[in-house]
Amino acid sequence: MESRPKYYGREFHGMIPREFADELLVGAEGAYLIRESQRQPGTHTLALRFGHQTLNYRLFYDGKHFVGEKRFESVHDLVTDALITLYIETKAAEYIAKMTTNPIYEHLGYTSLLKDKTVHRLSRGHTEPRRVTFQKDEKISSPLVRRSVLKDTPEKQCSYEKIHNFKVHTFRGPHWCEYCANFMWGLIAQGVRCSDCGLNVHKQCSKLIPSDCQPDLRRIKKVFSCDLTTLVKAHNTTRPMVVDMCIQEIELRGIKSEGLYRVSGFSEHIEDVKLAFDRDGEKANISASAYADINIIAGALKLYLRDLPIPVITFDLYSKFIQAAKIPNADSRLEAIHESLLQLPPAHYETLRYLMAHLKRVTLFEKDNLMNAANLGIVFGPTLMQPPELNALTTLNDMRQQKLVVQLMIEHEDVLF
Repeated sequence: MESRPKYYGREFHGMIPREFADELLVGAEGAYLIRESQRQPGTHTLALRFGHQTLNYRLFYDGKHFVGEKRFESVHDLVTDALITLYIETKAAEYIAKMTTNPIYEHLGYTSLLKDKTVHRLSRGHTEPRRVTFQKDEKISSPLVRRSVLKDTPEKQCSYEKIHNFKVHTFRGPHWCEYCANFMWGLIAQGVRCSDCGLNVHKQCSKLIPSDCQPDLRRIKKVFSCDLTTLVKAHNTTRPMVVDMCIQEIELRGIKSEGLYRVSGFSEHIEDVKLAFDRDGEKANISASAYADINIIAGALKLYLRDLPIPVITFDLYSKFIQAAKIPNADSRLEAIHESLLQLPPAHYETLRYLMAHLKRVTLFEKDNLMNAANLGIVFGPTLMQPPELNALTTLNDMRQQKLVVQLMIEHEDVLF
């Protein structure tokens, strides 16, 4: 047939009416054909006989064949998977509806194995965010201190929760869902697997799994460009080891270095540090014997923060911080920044708190390094804050607010955190 697309075989029957396709398939359960649509030439329909009726599906091809989310190397595989799914959903509809009513998830396997480890990790004592009220008090003479009289208020308990990173997965051989303990059917893409911890569940069960992912180090391929919460949970640390190690090295031998964080280190050496962390983790050698120029270590820290898939100040809170920086009243502005900080994920909050405490110490040596809070705000504003959508005009318009947010967090670090 001349009009047959090259990616279809003998199953292609050209531009025939739906009724004729139905006649061809009558009495042949599981039989199928492909026809070109008469209403929309150039589009194709899969006609499949099942349950004594002909089912019609819009068929697509983009290198693989698909009618829904699953993609197949051949139409034959697509039809095979469809027949398996249709049969199970038809014959076991009531059973499928009840699958998640009595899950084993809370009693067996993944959850019970991680419970003791998780409780131990969360009890190691990371810093809790403290709520601060900024108000004027005429009895306090210092203008800086006058803005920040602390009032303790009950604060919600923090934990390093992490949602699972589920992705559609094809299982080789029989597999059972680790949430409901039922069989995962289908020829391919039978369910989803968390790429961070390896949990295997039905797609519909994945919606019921709590945010209790405990990443497996064997699945974490790198340190740079890895989600911040994923990294700290995988390594069982409070903050990313890159942040701790680089800051410790800088404070040990370079905090007085002129132009610290402003002067760039040699880019190839910064890339070497990145590769060292990705390869060796906390065993990476960033000492003076390996990298004498402290600007290389400072550059590696900035690169790590800049390459985070979700910035330290998360995308969903970006606008809150920008709007807070635009508030004209100084006390109200600090109050708004503080309220925004409390909404950060715990791992992001702790990383930011530790970094701001370090940058505050950097400013104490301003006479030597020539870096005050305003200068550091210019450097770290775009690094810690990025708009949700990459837009050059938005980034340009927000640069002043980005710089001001970081500057204020440095200047008022002891109060805001």
